[in-house]
Amino acid sequence: MAKKKEATVEDKLRALYDLQLIDSRVDEIRNVRGELPLEVEDLEDEVLGLKTRMDKLKTDVETINYEITAKKNLIDEAKVLMKKYTEQQKNVRNSREFNSLTKEVEYQELEIQLAEKNIKEFKAQIEQKKEVIATTKERLADKEAHLKHKKSELNDILAETEKEEKALLAKSEEYQNQIEERLVNAYRRIRNSVKNGLAVVPIERGASGGSFFTIPPQVQVEIASRKKIISDEHSGRILVDPVLAEEQQEKMNKLFAKL
Repeated sequence: MAKKKEATVEDKLRALYDLQLIDSRVDEIRNVRGELPLEVEDLEDEVLGLKTRMDKLKTDVETINYEITAKKNLIDEAKVLMKKYTEQQKNVRNSREFNSLTKEVEYQELEIQLAEKNIKEFKAQIEQKKEVIATTKERLADKEAHLKHKKSELNDILAETEKEEKALLAKSEEYQNQIEERLVNAYRRIRNSVKNGLAVVPIERGASGGSFFTIPPQVQVEIASRKKIISDEHSGRILVDPVLAEEQQEKMNKLFAKL
């Protein structure tokens, strides 16, 4: 059985740059979605919060109405007692009994006055809560309409990009499996430490891609020879020569077109 040919440094550089191009394409797709998923999530939380508030306000109104009914029943009971005590006053045997019944009647009158005052306060609370319910209902309708629009926007973008993103992520994993673990780990570490996610960059106008630091001519010659993996001393990014970069970009563009 023929021995598997060991990958050259150039093979590794090409594979690393291919991986970078794939991952950068995934980054582009995710940037198109931008903050939309978070916006949708925030709006969903707001809508849920407003619905919960509406439910609580409605429960509060029901509770207050129950209290009003209880106070009305108390008034009815007090009136029955007043009538009873007034009738009893007609048959008293002495002034002490009469005064005692008079106090009972007065107490029931106070109970009625207090209950009527409570009912008035409860009704004012209901009106206040109904105003808040109306305002909350308007806000909820606005937020639900906004959420519907944002969800539609997100779904459109997902429909356009989800299939490609899944295919790219599968390709990314496939390419990582072709590169030795040590290099993949270095690539990931650099990619996670730089803002734009570029861990492998070509030389552009004598400098590391996206950087202003000039690379000495001798180092540029070494990079172009593809005999060893060279990193930019300032950013730590792995460097490739422009010709290799252009060739791999062309190859990847054909791959992306098929996805």
